[in-house]
Amino acid sequence: MKSYQKLTTAQPAACRLEEEGAAPTPSGRGKLAPWWVGSGLLVAAVLLSTITVWVLRQVSGGWLGPTPPPKCLLVPESRRFDCYPERRVVVTQELCESRGCCFIQSPLPAEGKQGVPWCFYPPDFPSYALESLNQTALGMVGLLVRREKAYYPRDIEKLRLDVEFETDTRLHIKITDADNPRYEVPLDVPRVMKRAENPIYSLNFSWDPFGVLLQRKATGTVLLNTTVAPLIFADQFLQISTSLPSKFLYGLGEHRGSLLHSLDWNTLTLWARDVSPTESFNLYGAHPFYLLMEEGGNAHGVFLLNSNAMEVALQPAPALTWRTIGGVLDFYIFLGPDPNMVIQQYQQVIGFPAMPPIWALGFHLCRWGYGSSNETWQTVRAMRNYQIPQDAQWNDIDYMDGYRDFTLDSQKFSSLPSLVEDLHKHGQRYVMILDPGISSTSPHGSYWPFDEGLRRGLFLNTTQGQPLIGKVWPGFTAFADFSNPDTHQWWLENLQHFYAHVPFDGLWIDMNEPSNFMDGSEDGCPPGEFDSPPYTPAVLGDSLSAKTVCASARQKVSVHYNLHNLYGLMEAKATASALVKIRGKRPFLISRSTFPSQGRYSGHWLGDNRSQWKDMYYSIPGLLSFSFFGIPLVGADICGFSGSTSEELCTRWTQLGAFYPFARNHNTQNEKAQDPAAFSPAARTAMKDVLLTRYSLLPFLYTLFYRAHLQGDTVARPLFFEFPWDEATWELDRQFLWGQSLLVTPVLEPGVDSVTGYVPQGTWYDFYTGSSVNSTGEMLKMSAPLEHLNLHIREGSILPTQKPGTTTEVTRGNPLRLIVALSSHSTAWGDLFWDDGESLDTYEKGNYSYVVFNVTQNIFTSTILHANTEATKVTVGTLSIFGVQKPPSKVLLNGQEKPFSYLDNQVLTVSDLGMSLSQGFSLQWL
Repeated sequence: MKSYQKLTTAQPAACRLEEEGAAPTPSGRGKLAPWWVGSGLLVAAVLLSTITVWVLRQVSGGWLGPTPPPKCLLVPESRRFDCYPERRVVVTQELCESRGCCFIQSPLPAEGKQGVPWCFYPPDFPSYALESLNQTALGMVGLLVRREKAYYPRDIEKLRLDVEFETDTRLHIKITDADNPRYEVPLDVPRVMKRAENPIYSLNFSWDPFGVLLQRKATGTVLLNTTVAPLIFADQFLQISTSLPSKFLYGLGEHRGSLLHSLDWNTLTLWARDVSPTESFNLYGAHPFYLLMEEGGNAHGVFLLNSNAMEVALQPAPALTWRTIGGVLDFYIFLGPDPNMVIQQYQQVIGFPAMPPIWALGFHLCRWGYGSSNETWQTVRAMRNYQIPQDAQWNDIDYMDGYRDFTLDSQKFSSLPSLVEDLHKHGQRYVMILDPGISSTSPHGSYWPFDEGLRRGLFLNTTQGQPLIGKVWPGFTAFADFSNPDTHQWWLENLQHFYAHVPFDGLWIDMNEPSNFMDGSEDGCPPGEFDSPPYTPAVLGDSLSAKTVCASARQKVSVHYNLHNLYGLMEAKATASALVKIRGKRPFLISRSTFPSQGRYSGHWLGDNRSQWKDMYYSIPGLLSFSFFGIPLVGADICGFSGSTSEELCTRWTQLGAFYPFARNHNTQNEKAQDPAAFSPAARTAMKDVLLTRYSLLPFLYTLFYRAHLQGDTVARPLFFEFPWDEATWELDRQFLWGQSLLVTPVLEPGVDSVTGYVPQGTWYDFYTGSSVNSTGEMLKMSAPLEHLNLHIREGSILPTQKPGTTTEVTRGNPLRLIVALSSHSTAWGDLFWDDGESLDTYEKGNYSYVVFNVTQNIFTSTILHANTEATKVTVGTLSIFGVQKPPSKVLLNGQEKPFSYLDNQVLTVSDLGMSLSQGFSLQWL
């Protein structure tokens, strides 16, 4: 009998591989105790389960059916792994047992909820056995064999196991068909040249049944144990389960919900879909990566490099099951050990995010339904009139002629070129929307994008080799195949033609799941294994073609069945490349659909949200999740896209949105205006003030993006990233941090003038006043009148800020103000990255300045670690030091006495420093 097993730290490993000189042989195979049965508990467990089921049967009048076999009763509810996950099927005992599984009915869950599976794997369900295992230069290679067929068609009998000990904190495990090539994600990943010398993990295997057993050496914590359920690897159904060391699991996007996932029988589906963000739906992007916090504050992450339709089933054991319907099982495991390091290690595989242009971090304004370029222009002028910061003006699809890409409505938007020229004169930028659906109904010869795309064969095709025709905003459309390099050239040429008339600065790529107003195509989808696979994950609409193209559509690289989740990524790569060639500067690009590595090419906004308070809250877990996914340039539509906002909601949302890394107010058509200039003087002033606060923090924010680009740091991050040992932070998603230092506590409810937020242990300083708050790690009530957003600076930090202007261009010419937040030991540290804000590869080419600030023993020092001429254009004007315990008698700047002010709340301020950023200096207070 084969048993699915659990490794405990006290048990010997089945085979210990990362430390041995040679791989073990089958004669050394180990057997582990069944994972839910301890010695002496078997009889008790059977008796207890049997008695429980007997009592339930008496109470229910026998509706539970015949008594299940003892082996089924042994499996606790929380550890029942679903053997019949098909939706829209009433699972009967006959259906279940036809798969060789256990059937025990459980009480029905509440409506809309999943519950304990009625059909689940018995302990002896057939799986693969590890037949051989041999050492390689980087790890090992093994052969897995299944001797009994599973229940999905085209079961694969022999699998190849590849293990690479890539780094001391990264393990790579890949399982694929041993005899035939299979589709693999065309993503560039690092290739290591030598095996890790001192891994912080211990890898073991169970031979029969096969299972991966991964532990953290330092603690013995079991991170993965795939022996808990059988491995299934059929051509179109791949499934592997693992136990989890805790219930604190994050990631697995894109979904709407709390930051921390529920493990209460929760299934998360990954299949890119155009739908307004709604709980439990699969949304615009697919990110098969999770982060998990372990007891004691360590963290690890797991990435499944697979782009097929997928679902991840979570259950309270705690445990997780990956199910995908194509490709291979290609896992990367990141050992951290802290959550920041996990995300850095993940991005070492998928790529670090691009450095955005500085203007991308300004305030953006957009709406669908301006109606004309003149009305758009009026909005820009109103913002200028009230001196409200704005860096970029956007237009939605109404600028187009008949909603066709690369066209301009010559009636309503005839003045658009003049508007763009005016924006540029004022140091502002213009961004426009593009969709991947190309109108197919214009008379031949009248619409070059379609005619030329058709001539070159650049569209998705049907199984018959003809362009697949769907329907989007312009009516019937063909869909660009961005997996084809020739499409990138055609896309560039289209953009060049339009740029000659409207010199845009950035692009917004929407509808790129790809979205389709039809299911599949104008002719539906053909019968077959791609459009009607043996198993369909729990996708919205119950079909892979629901509101998108047919999965059988042909693309240059592969069938759409494999590439669907990559569509937005491939379009982003083509668009970013085109922007670089057209403008010769850093590209600015925002995409709706995303996939791992997207941050290298674009940012993301969280889609078509609603003007509701709950949507404002959900934006925080949304932006934090995308920080995990390596896409730091992220935000939600401020004030909500659909529906009508209120003045209070929009004010509060602007306060929160001013601290989205990507800050854009966007509105739908036929709703009242919601740009800051449209509100009452009081609300308008509150919005202006918080946007000015954002602009004052641009040097700090820009430096955070530099660190993200350089090494994969997060920009916006949850509190537990900085305080992983404090379990009280693990569930917090109504606050967040910028970097290590700035705590944002927004108001997320109507009709209140205070907010309760968690303040981690230590000293925190009010951003505006410098007054200190000493916390033991507790929830604190803070005053929050409508015009106020609570911001606190962490002790030991130095924040570079700047006198704000109404654009980033104006702001960058103003003097710097350095805010020092002293620790309890009177120390502090900070840094500043500075370049021209838009040139390509400034870090890589050395065209930047990098300055480190430090305080120790009452001496502030500014040290230039790298310099270029841009730093000579800005001065350090003011130094504000929070937490100076005693009034100084004098202050010395480079040894020369300097006037200062000192307030009762222990804030020391020295103004009119006049020091060039390119020069190091010191300031001492005595």
